[in-house]
Amino acid sequence: MNKLGLEDIKKTYDLIEKGINLVQKDRELSYLDAFLQVADDLLENGKVYNENGDLQDETVAKLADIYQQIDFKYFNKEEIRQIIQLILLQAYRQERIQANHQMTPDSIGVLVEYLVEKLTKRSQKLELLDLAVGTGNLLETVMNRLEANGWQQLHGVGVDNDDTLLAIASVAAQFEQQSIDLIHQDSMGELPLQPANVVISDLPVGYYPIDDRVQLFETHASSGHSYVHHLMIEQSLKALQPGGFAIFVVPRGLFESQEAQFLLKYIQKVGYLQSLLNLPAELFASEKSQKSVLLLQKKGAGAHQAQQVLLGDFPSFKNKEEFRDFLAQIDQWISNEKLGLSE
Repeated sequence: MNKLGLEDIKKTYDLIEKGINLVQKDRELSYLDAFLQVADDLLENGKVYNENGDLQDETVAKLADIYQQIDFKYFNKEEIRQIIQLILLQAYRQERIQANHQMTPDSIGVLVEYLVEKLTKRSQKLELLDLAVGTGNLLETVMNRLEANGWQQLHGVGVDNDDTLLAIASVAAQFEQQSIDLIHQDSMGELPLQPANVVISDLPVGYYPIDDRVQLFETHASSGHSYVHHLMIEQSLKALQPGGFAIFVVPRGLFESQEAQFLLKYIQKVGYLQSLLNLPAELFASEKSQKSVLLLQKKGAGAHQAQQVLLGDFPSFKNKEEFRDFLAQIDQWISNEKLGLSE
């Protein structure tokens, strides 16, 4: 991106934040809720919503002036996503957002997109699914980059039970003009979905609180609460077409817990564990929060187990040459193993 592009992104971000602060002050809203109000106004061509009269006349005039200075048509989809990301990062600084609700970092999104790109063809129609879509940052990063690299038939579906996060994902998808359907429900419930051929998800980590709802899941714990990330892997594989790929961002040491035997057994029953790669430690605040990228493929439609499961550690992003070589090794492995989404 050129310098002018960066300056324009910063200018637009500053204008939106001014609007957020004005709405926050008059309506006594959280930063995220104020952003959603500003976003809705911008999606309505800059018309200031004030039916309840809780904005002062001076605020309405200031907002109208700010909105006149914002024009997204000069930005591409990825630049719009970056503007929204800056706003969300500011929200995280102002409000205590729990770890499971925070955005997937761009660096991880780029790696997930790289794998999708190498496992699919530009001519294929991709139906992408994220059962923990949150603000949509991972799904939109992957779709924007695929589109920029020549994939033209893309449709995304995101599921989440947090209405605020889903509302952010919705306005982001509208600003970016991405074909994404969003469903507000518990991902462990019955999903009204067409099968996807690619699943991507930065899985929440922790325990699922409603034991009765997951008694029929093969990955549920024999006693007590079950790991939500185990359950979501199972649920995602159920929603995947035969031969489809699932790329998960998972806690490092996923298969080291006592309950992991049930997860591994289920994966081996319905699919193939093709790769598990540890992400660079520098991306995470602590050793406990470190994550890995898990690549699974569902059985059927020409799918097969890779002769050599790809295990290893991504090198530091700071070492560009070593990182580039590692990506080339992944590319060569996919080619040697003849892995790819069937036509």
